[in-house]
Amino acid sequence: MKKDYWDVPDEQVMEKTGKKIAEWIKILDRYKAADKKSNDVVGHLQTEYNVPRYWARTLTTHYLKSKQ
Repeated sequence: MKKDYWDVPDEQVMEKTGKKIAEWIKILDRYKAADKKSNDVVGHLQTEYNVPRYWARTLTTHYLKSKQ
């Protein structure tokens, strides 16, 4: 997977999701996303926060890559 898929600017994330990357990281930390399957995290973002699928996947990948 290409880095530019998940390495997106904060302004673009804010425009598409309504929150900054730092806010999503806090949300995903509270959800304990690092301990879950990525598809479950994507589903959680879609269901609980109405994040479009593309952006839910992008945020999940960004988060998991930052935890490596």
